[in-house]
Amino acid sequence: MRNKAQQLIIILLFAVGLNQAKAQSLNWPKTYKEQLFHLTEVMVTDVASPPVAARIYAYSNLATYLAIREQGKEFKHPDLLEPSRLNSLELEKDPVSSPEFSAIYAMLLVGESIMPSGYLLKEKKEKWVDFALKNKLFKKKELEAHITFAKTVANSVLAQAKSDGYLELPTLTRYSPKEGAGNWYPTPPAYMGAVEPEWRTIKTFYIQDLNQFSPNPMATYDLKEGSSFRTQLMEVYQTVKNLNEEQKLIANFWDCNPFMVEFSGHMAMGVKKISPGGHWIGITGIAAEKQQLSFAETAYIHALVGMTLHDAFISCWKAKYETDRIRPETVINRELDQRWKPLLQTPPFPEFTSGHSVISRASAVVLTGYFGHDFEFLDTSEIYFGLPERQFQSFLQASEEAAISRLYGGIHFRDAIEEGVAQGEKIGQNIWKKISKTEVFISKK
Repeated sequence: MRNKAQQLIIILLFAVGLNQAKAQSLNWPKTYKEQLFHLTEVMVTDVASPPVAARIYAYSNLATYLAIREQGKEFKHPDLLEPSRLNSLELEKDPVSSPEFSAIYAMLLVGESIMPSGYLLKEKKEKWVDFALKNKLFKKKELEAHITFAKTVANSVLAQAKSDGYLELPTLTRYSPKEGAGNWYPTPPAYMGAVEPEWRTIKTFYIQDLNQFSPNPMATYDLKEGSSFRTQLMEVYQTVKNLNEEQKLIANFWDCNPFMVEFSGHMAMGVKKISPGGHWIGITGIAAEKQQLSFAETAYIHALVGMTLHDAFISCWKAKYETDRIRPETVINRELDQRWKPLLQTPPFPEFTSGHSVISRASAVVLTGYFGHDFEFLDTSEIYFGLPERQFQSFLQASEEAAISRLYGGIHFRDAIEEGVAQGEKIGQNIWKKISKTEVFISKK
C-alpha cells in the first residue's frame, strides 16, 4: 500500500514537471508576436492613423513590459521607465506563477480599452485563457489571480494614457487648409481632410523638447528653373514615369497607407493596409523570434520600439503642420501635367518631413542598439497584406529602403526624405542614449 502511494506521488510530480517543461519550451517570441498581431488586425479594421497606431502600440506593449517588470524579472538593459515621463509608475502586486500570461492579457485589455473596435479582442482574451490552461501555464484555480494582476497593470497604463492629451484633441481648434500656392491641400481620390493636425500636443515618453528635433528648413516653394524646389519637383515627376519593377516593388512594400481608397464606379472601397509603425513592430517581432529572446526581453524591445514610434510621430507631425507643405501630386497636376499620378496614393496630411523616413530611422537605431549591427532578417511583415517577403542585411538598410520608397511612390520630395532620416536618427539616438548611456555608431558613407 505504501509503495503504491509513493508511486502515485512520483507520477504526480513527474506530470507537474512535464507541464512546467512544456510551458518553458513555448516559443515565447512567436506567441507574443501572434497575440500582438490581434491588435494590429483591429487597428486595420478601425483605419487607425499612423500616429494613433503608434500610440496604441506604445501603451499595449508598455503593459506587457510593466507586468514582467513588476514580477521581478531581470532585463539585459536598464529600466525603460526611469528616463521616461512614467518613472513614478509603481504597482501593488502579488506574485503569479505565469507573469507571461498576465502580461499578454494586460496587453489585450489595454488594446480593448483604447481602440474603437477593441471589443473584437474579447474573443482573443478567451482564446488566450484557453491556450494558457491547455499549455499548463498555471493551475485553473490560479486564473482569477492572474487576471486580477493583469487588470491592475492595464488600469495603471490606461491611467497614464488618459493623461497624455489624446482625449483633449477634439476640443482643439479645427484645421483648415491655408491659402498659398505652396501650402498643403487635400489630394485625390478621396480628398480627405488633414489627419491629426494637433498631434504635437500629445505627451511624449522620452523627448523632453520637441524643438530639439526640428528638421532643417525645407526648400522654398519656387517654380523657377534651377530652384531647389523645382529640381526636386521634376525629380519626383520623372522618377515615377521611369520606375523599374524593383523600384515599384520597394514602393509598394513600404506603402503602409491605412487610408488607401479605391473607386469602382460611384462606390468607394477602403483597402486594408498596415501602418508604418505596424510594419516596424512586425520587424521587431521577427528579430525577437530569430534571436529566440526570452519573454521578458521580447516585451522589453517591443515596448521600447513602441514608445520610440510614438515619440517619433509626435516630432514628425509637429514639423508637418508647422511647414504645411504641398504634396508633389497637387503641384504637378496644377503646374506640369494634369494626368500624372503617383504610384502610391498620397496620404492625407502635409508633406514635410516624410513620416516613414522619420519613424523607420528612429526604430532602426534602437533596434541596432539592442540587436547589434549587421543583423540579417527576412521581413515577412507584409505577407498578410498580399506582398512578398524581403531580405535585409541590417535594420539601417531597411530604414534606408523605407525612406527612398517615398520618392519611388511619388508622394515625397527628396529633402523631406533626407531631413526625415536625419530627424529620425536624432530621435533614435536620443532615446537609446537615455536607456543605455551609449550611442549607436552609424557609418556615414
